[in-house]
Amino acid sequence: MTLLEQINSDIKAAMKAKDKEKLQALRAVKAAFMLEMTKTGSTEIADANALKIVQKLAKQRKDSADTYVTGGRQELADVELKEMSFIEAYLPAQISDEELTAAIKLLIEKTGASSIKDMGKVVGMASKELAGRADGKTIAEKVKALLA
Repeated sequence: MTLLEQINSDIKAAMKAKDKEKLQALRAVKAAFMLEMTKTGSTEIADANALKIVQKLAKQRKDSADTYVTGGRQELADVELKEMSFIEAYLPAQISDEELTAAIKLLIEKTGASSIKDMGKVVGMASKELAGRADGKTIAEKVKALLA
């Protein structure tokens, strides 16, 4: 079952359960998928692209929630965080800090990186290898800490 099929199935379940918040979050995901399919002119979306879209939507919700908290609008932040939790359910499990450190150390050895000048090369490889399992910002911070 593709991610799009799973989203469609979960939308139907949310409609039957009258779960408006979950329905709204899932419809946003489906709309983003449909927009991407329209751009490419295809009738399907690859799971790799679907994962990137889901990551992007979850990050948008997190950023919006942070902005609302900063602006003193906790009730709006709560809505964004709830939507983010529904969306994140479709992402693979996030990598632990220890696993991230080990993976990046391995890439540093593999690339022969020795200074902060080599950071871009390591971050690029780590981003490809850990796609969907770790945030790009977290990867960059860990690489910088290990190369410094």
